[in-house]
Amino acid sequence: MVKNVGIIFGGKSTEHEISIISAGNVFKNLDRQKYCPVLIYIDKNGQWFLANEDTLQSGKPATSDLKKLVLRMDGKGLAIINGNHQNLDLAAVFPVLHGPNGEDGSVQGLFETAGIPYVGPGIAGSANAMDKEISKKLFRQSGLDVANYVCLLRHENFILKEIIDYLGLPLVVKPSRAGSSVGISKAKDENELEKAINLAFEYDNKILVEEYIKGREIEVAVLGNEEPVASVAGEIITEFYDYREKYSKESKTKLEAPARLDDKTMEKVKNIAIRAFRALDCEGMSRVDFFLTPDRLLVNEINTIPGFTNISMYPRLFELSGIPQKELISKLIELAISRYETKNRLKTFYEDAIDL
Repeated sequence: MVKNVGIIFGGKSTEHEISIISAGNVFKNLDRQKYCPVLIYIDKNGQWFLANEDTLQSGKPATSDLKKLVLRMDGKGLAIINGNHQNLDLAAVFPVLHGPNGEDGSVQGLFETAGIPYVGPGIAGSANAMDKEISKKLFRQSGLDVANYVCLLRHENFILKEIIDYLGLPLVVKPSRAGSSVGISKAKDENELEKAINLAFEYDNKILVEEYIKGREIEVAVLGNEEPVASVAGEIITEFYDYREKYSKESKTKLEAPARLDDKTMEKVKNIAIRAFRALDCEGMSRVDFFLTPDRLLVNEINTIPGFTNISMYPRLFELSGIPQKELISKLIELAISRYETKNRLKTFYEDAIDL
């Protein structure tokens, strides 16, 4: 029996446009013998719509012709509210929502409340990974190496010279809760540090200032729930990997997959990727990013809804590991449904509860 699967994209995020591109690839590679795609678009104001293939192809969807949707909290999924209340009967949803308001646990909590299986980590894993300060604390608690850093809050006072004295130069400044390297910059002196901090505060009220790690940028894809598996590693070859370098047509960044690592290092990176995945309580899928120097392997961050564009590492690395994109998407949906069924078997009441 073919099951309806919602592909949710767009969203109130600086990565709105990237989400549309990723959703197009998920739509194209969805196994039609198993699943029927239901396209669900969230505009930049947070309004939900029943979309169509033209919405994906346009890149800048016009919502005037789309039907508005509402999420029903009864385990039956989304309903069309433009006139008729028609249930979409979704077996699962595949959120392709990058960054805040989609990758941070908020949408995941919505699906949990509504009783709808969804692809990717749950509320805790998503929130942990989205907040880079929380991530670093959990990585360190699990015995994993991370770059030294300080966390700055908008309302607090701080002295630039003290930050430089503690971490040295150059420094990397980034919003604590943003994705796709939005708002990230490199500072080589105190003047640049001040500008970088001001830029990062445009995107978040909490930011990180990190020591600059001169090393190779390695990425590993992880798939699974209780028994996750890691892909071969890939490498990002670039001077500084910000938003423009990630997605611009003029980007000089090179993606090398698999990465040129000896067997021992490859296995070490894969094992630590799984440890990092578990440290943040991730499930389903994630991409783990590292810095590799001659004497250190540092976990940088985890991306819980990695890109599915033509150049994205997550599907590419699993393709090289023997799992084609169509099979990968099917596995992710199966993992979502399996997790939902496992959680549904848990008791939600206490039989000997005291009568009040």
